[in-house]
Amino acid sequence: RGKGTKMTEFWLISAPGEKTCQQTWEKLHAATTKHNNLSTNSKFNIPDLKVGTLDVLVGLSDELAKLDAFVESVVKKVAQYMADVLEDSKDKVQENLLANGGKDGFKKDVLLKWQAKHEFSFSSLDTVPFPFIFKGVNQIDNDLKARASAYNNLKGNLQNLERKNAGSLLTRSLADIVKKEDFVLDSEYLVTLLVIVPKVNYNDWVKQYETLAEMVVPRSSNVLFEDQDSYLCNVTLFRKAVDDFKHKAREYKFLVRDFQYNEEEMKADKEEMNRLSTDKKKQFGPLVRWLKVNFSEAFIAWIHVKALRVFVESVLRYGLPVNFQAMLLQPNKKTMKKLREVLYDLYKHLDSSAAAIIDATMDIPGLNLSQQEYYPYVYYKIDCNLLEFK
Repeated sequence: RGKGTKMTEFWLISAPGEKTCQQTWEKLHAATTKHNNLSTNSKFNIPDLKVGTLDVLVGLSDELAKLDAFVESVVKKVAQYMADVLEDSKDKVQENLLANGGKDGFKKDVLLKWQAKHEFSFSSLDTVPFPFIFKGVNQIDNDLKARASAYNNLKGNLQNLERKNAGSLLTRSLADIVKKEDFVLDSEYLVTLLVIVPKVNYNDWVKQYETLAEMVVPRSSNVLFEDQDSYLCNVTLFRKAVDDFKHKAREYKFLVRDFQYNEEEMKADKEEMNRLSTDKKKQFGPLVRWLKVNFSEAFIAWIHVKALRVFVESVLRYGLPVNFQAMLLQPNKKTMKKLREVLYDLYKHLDSSAAAIIDATMDIPGLNLSQQEYYPYVYYKIDCNLLEFK
């Protein structure tokens, strides 16, 4: 979360132009900095768009609300998947999500400079390319599903194999542990068994194993491997004594593991593991790059939608001709309540009927009470805390 009191939450607000829009900006800036910097502020300039009818505005307001929620969900998904893919290096998530800039430079840069680089490609609200914005972000969503599914599959298969190579001696793969010379192979009469001997019973094993059944080859047992609690030992005996030996061994807490030495099978396991591991490494770089680029694309689309919402809501609230100043505030975490009060004092005059509105259930164009609390100024939150991972 950076140092101290800064939050990566931004408030995008707008207020009507007073004598000039500059004056509106100065007034806000003075009010929030007077009380020991309640927020870091910047102007958020939105190009002047031609406005159609009130009906069009009300329709746009609803459509933008839906689009905002959708784009935000995709931004979150891409960020969350970046965190999943970077597994152990959560601290790297931030720098990958903030591709162009310092610690949280990307979010701020995009927020503040988006209009310089990403000017609206349309001049009228009637021609807002909703299908285009939706299609672009929807494409990112679909691509993410496909890429995540392929990568997760690979990761899952690799984890299953790794699990086989870990765990207790009873269940784990022994491919990396046993060697050909540990076994008597291709003998008509003799067979080598693998026995798991608890460390606390090891002395008993050494004393007893040759006499647990008839026909055990003397001095044929060695420790091949140990984990925390047990030793893995081999022992060679005549095939026909195996059942007797297993039965007797169990009484002493020696467990004979069901295992046939099969070089081909073990080699195939190893090769599969190497193949999956190599595949995962190969896919990792391109996937992280894709996530970086598409996070940036989705984030920029999200800010476009927020800017459009501010524009539409400001015209609905403050009327025509278009005359408002949009401003971006980054509140200080500890003084958010105070900042709300200062903003309310500053703008309550906009809305002598605000109190009445809140009590009434009448439908006011462009005011969606179910969505968020109501303020006398236009307000949208851009919550970048969604993109922070511990």
